[in-house]
Amino acid sequence: MNVFWHRRDLRPDDNRGLARAAAADERVVPLFVLDPTVLDHASPVRVATLLEALAALRSQYRERGSDLLVARGEASAVVPEIAAEYDATTVVWNEDYSGLARDRDRAVRAALEDADIAAESLHDAIHHEPGSITPNQGDHYSVFSYFWKKWRDRDKREPAAEPDAEDLAAVSGEAIPTLADLGFDEPEATPPTVTTAAARERVADFCSEPIYDYAERRDYPAESGTSRLSPQLKWGTIGPRELYAATERAAERAERDDDRESVREFQRQLAWREFYAHVLAFNPETVTEDFSGYENEIEWRDDPDALEAWRAGETGCPIVDAGMRQLQAEGWMHNRVRMLVASFLTKDLLLDWRAGYDWFRRKLADHDTANDVGGWQWAASTGTDAQPYFRVFNPMKQGREYDPDAEYVREYVPELADVSPAEIHGWHELSDAERKRIAPDYPAPIVDHATRRERAIAMFERARGEES
Repeated sequence: MNVFWHRRDLRPDDNRGLARAAAADERVVPLFVLDPTVLDHASPVRVATLLEALAALRSQYRERGSDLLVARGEASAVVPEIAAEYDATTVVWNEDYSGLARDRDRAVRAALEDADIAAESLHDAIHHEPGSITPNQGDHYSVFSYFWKKWRDRDKREPAAEPDAEDLAAVSGEAIPTLADLGFDEPEATPPTVTTAAARERVADFCSEPIYDYAERRDYPAESGTSRLSPQLKWGTIGPRELYAATERAAERAERDDDRESVREFQRQLAWREFYAHVLAFNPETVTEDFSGYENEIEWRDDPDALEAWRAGETGCPIVDAGMRQLQAEGWMHNRVRMLVASFLTKDLLLDWRAGYDWFRRKLADHDTANDVGGWQWAASTGTDAQPYFRVFNPMKQGREYDPDAEYVREYVPELADVSPAEIHGWHELSDAERKRIAPDYPAPIVDHATRRERAIAMFERARGEES
C-alpha cells in the first residue's frame, strides 16, 4: 500500500502526487488530516468550504470503489499511524509553500523516517517549482514582469493521469466532522460552492466566452468579467494543468488577436499566483514582516475606531464600503476592489497592512497566504514589485472609472440604493445637510483623501530617509 495525503489538492484528477502514488504498483489509501495546528489559523468560512470540498472528494473516491479517510490530530502523529495501519511503504503528498505548512511537513517526514516509512513530495499546485525561475543572481525574482517573461515561455506539463478503481485501496472512512465538531460557528458569509464539478462548470462557462473580454472587463466589479475560480484554486478542486489546458484551447478557438491577448492576460494572472508562491517559499517571514525592509520605520497609526469602520464597511467611501460588505456577505471580493480597500486602509487610514491581511485571512473563503501577503504588501508599498508609495489610489476616482453607474455600490450598500451615481461618486463633496437628505443612514467620510494622501507620502519619505 501507499498513502496519498491530500492537503490543498482536493481532487483525484490532475493530481501529480496522487498519480505518482498510483503509478508505484501499489494500492493507494487516500487520506486527509484535520490538523489542530493548522485549524488554529483557519476561519469558519474557509473550514465550511473545506468540508464541502472534502465531501465531494469522498464521493469521487466512492464512485471508484474506494473512500477518503478523514482523520483528526497532529499530522506528525496521524500520518505515520495511518501508514502503519495499512502497512504502507510510502506516503506521498504535494508541496505547500507557507512557513506553517513546511514546519508541519518537516515534522511528518521526521516521524515517518522514525517509523521506517518512505516519504515523497511533488510540486503540484504551481507549474514551475520555486527555484526554477530565477534571475542570474538570487533565488527568486522580486519584479513580476521579469518572472512573467520566463513563466509564459516555459513548457507546461499535461494534466496528470487520474487514478482508476484498481489503483485505489478498498477502504472505508468515518463521517466527516461538522463545523461544530471542529469548534467553529457557522460563517456569516454564504460561501461559494467549492467542488471539482463546480470548478469545471465555471471553467467551461468562463472559457466559452467571458475569457475573450477578460482583459477589457475584468476591472469592473458590477460585471461577471472574472473567472471567480480563486476558491477552487485555493483548495485545489481543479488542477493547474487542467485549467491552463482549458485556456490554451480557448486561445486556439479565438478568432481575433484581441481575443488571444485577453486569454494571455488571464494566464498572466495565473502567473501572478505562482510569482507570490515563489516569493513566499524563499521569504516565509513576509507573513509578518515587510519585504522591503521598512520594518519598524513606517509610522502606522493606531486607530481602532477607523479599523472597525473599515471592517464594517462604514467609512463613508462608497466603493470601499461596498467591497467590505461583499466580503462579509460572500467571503469573496472583486480583485480591483481588493486593491482599493487595501490602499484605503494603508494610505488613507494610515493603518498597518497586517491588520488588513488578518481580516482577509479571517473572512476570505479563498484566503491564500502567498497571494494575500503579496497583495497586501503590494498595496502598502512594502512588498515585491510594490505600488510606488507616491502613487496612491483615489477611491472616488476609481469608483467613477470602474463602477460608473454605481451598480456595484448600490448592490452592497443598500443605504445608497436610491442615490444617483453622481452623488455616490461625489459623496465626499456633498454637504452634511445634502448627505442627510439623500441617504440619512449612510455615514459621512471618516477621512479626507487629499489630506491623507499627503500624510502617507510624507510618512513613507521619512521611513525611506528621504525627508528634506
